Amino acid sequence: MASNFLFSNRDHKFIIKEWLDGGKILGLKRFQDYLSIEDVDGILDQSLKVCKEVVAPTNDDGDTIGAIFKDGKVSVPPSFHKAYKYIQENGWGASNSDVEGEGALPEILNQAVREFIIASNPSMSPYIGLSGGIGSVIKAFGSPEQIALYTPKMFQGIWEGTMCLTEPGGGSDVGDMTSKAYATENPLIYKMKGTKCFITGGDHDLTENIIHLVLARVDGAAPGTKGLSLFIVPKIWVNEDGSLGESNDVSTVGIEHKMGLKGSSTAVLSFGEEGQCRGVLLGSAPDERGFGQGMAQMFKMINGSRLDTGHSALAVATVAYNNSVHYAKERVQGRPIHNPKGDRVPIIQHEDIRRMLLTQKATLEAMRAMIFQGYFFQDLIEFGDDPADVAKAKRFIEVITPLVKAYCSDQGWLMITEAIQVLGGYGFTEEYPVARQARDVKIYSIWEGTNFIQSMDLVARKWNLDKGTIFKEWIMEIAEFVQVNQNHETFAREFQVLGKALLAYQDLLGTVLGYFKENIRLVPLYSTRILRITAELYSGYLLIQQAIVAQTKLNQGNEDKDFYQGKVQSARFYILNILPDVMATVKIIKEADTSAIDIPEGAF
Repeated sequence: MASNFLFSNRDHKFIIKEWLDGGKILGLKRFQDYLSIEDVDGILDQSLKVCKEVVAPTNDDGDTIGAIFKDGKVSVPPSFHKAYKYIQENGWGASNSDVEGEGALPEILNQAVREFIIASNPSMSPYIGLSGGIGSVIKAFGSPEQIALYTPKMFQGIWEGTMCLTEPGGGSDVGDMTSKAYATENPLIYKMKGTKCFITGGDHDLTENIIHLVLARVDGAAPGTKGLSLFIVPKIWVNEDGSLGESNDVSTVGIEHKMGLKGSSTAVLSFGEEGQCRGVLLGSAPDERGFGQGMAQMFKMINGSRLDTGHSALAVATVAYNNSVHYAKERVQGRPIHNPKGDRVPIIQHEDIRRMLLTQKATLEAMRAMIFQGYFFQDLIEFGDDPADVAKAKRFIEVITPLVKAYCSDQGWLMITEAIQVLGGYGFTEEYPVARQARDVKIYSIWEGTNFIQSMDLVARKWNLDKGTIFKEWIMEIAEFVQVNQNHETFAREFQVLGKALLAYQDLLGTVLGYFKENIRLVPLYSTRILRITAELYSGYLLIQQAIVAQTKLNQGNEDKDFYQGKVQSARFYILNILPDVMATVKIIKEADTSAIDIPEGAF
């Protein structure tokens, strides 16, 4: 019961086949020879079956055994090895990150599979995905020789990869890092020195080698983020013929004892303790100004990882939601308020339980809609045939990336608290799965840049990209949709609320731009709330699109009535119960209360 993996792929099929134009992606030149829309159900069904039968049984071991640090080495639960190997060898893992790989899935399908993997064992999933992500960075910026030497075994999952950014004294202050790279006689090889912490998958025994991408400053390069470069630092040196050489002076100092994701090793790594750690420069050396290419290279992965982090929160929270529904249907307690002398009923018949369940369902579906819109954009950016489609996708994904990362990870945590409440006292016990889901999900609001960082990225950067035209285009697409549908025969009330939220948000934009000039401290004070209501506005826009599709299916007499009625009610509930938060929060922000700034530190 502790890891009860309950999951459905019905919403994914709806998103790919009925809402988003999945056929457009599968019809691109990259995929048209081996994939079609008819393949979607089989891929989603088979991958979910694999996760139920192969991955989910390892989840308890991840939490009870966890990653173990002993004698300078890290081991993972034995059950992880078989599942990891199966996923990688059968094409469900890192191979799909290879943009040129044979048979690779587009992101709208690959990420559905990834959601099942995360949901079935969130502490094992980073091992499966990291090698592909790191391999993609090397493939994007490496020389032909580097690509040939490192990436084939990474995309096969034979070698793992990590991204080493954070340092013990730095946290999110990347520009202040102290890790150094010292030139050698070979212009591509540097001696590495430094310590990195919070490195996911930093050490383990799943693969024969781990390829670290280390952000460091070449000795003498410019201070701050501009002077950083990225280096390929294998745990075991890779010879020119691809064989493994000697240990590369990368040592594991320890692993973190965490609240959740205990099977995922989070390591402190020391590079060059004995002065023998070698790193291979990715891209070019710092220019005459001392500026390196590391930050730009890093964001090739980071932007995708931010989508993936929000997606991870969705996966974990969905398992909690499904378990709370299952419990509510079976738990018999209390009598109906409108029939107090009647029989005791399953708690799903009680009004407040239904509110909590629908809050979860509607919010999770909003998250999934936003996330898969992002992956749809990613497919167009990478493989699109129409320059106009590619250009729009590049512009709009800039806006929604911080929304996906921050809103989804914040809401994932909050939705699991609703699931716990549905289970009552049992939700607070480790014998039921939702307690673990709460422990596992919390990290996602911290990973890949805290959610405050995401909010400042939205307000201070994304609002102003291309002189503000990108964000304006994004808002105008919502406005035009509302305008066209304001008298919709089924959803006129919902469009009225969506329109009010849009007007309130547009009014807020000028207010916040004024804060930049008049009192800059108000911007970070309110930025997280601005991001939340931006995501709520976008979620309402996406959910009403889905509701229109679902209502059309109902009007046509589709047999899957419960699913389509659920989509309609999810959108209706979200727009009428959650979206009004936009109007309320705009009013708060416009009041410009500064209590949190004014209070003396001694009063806390």
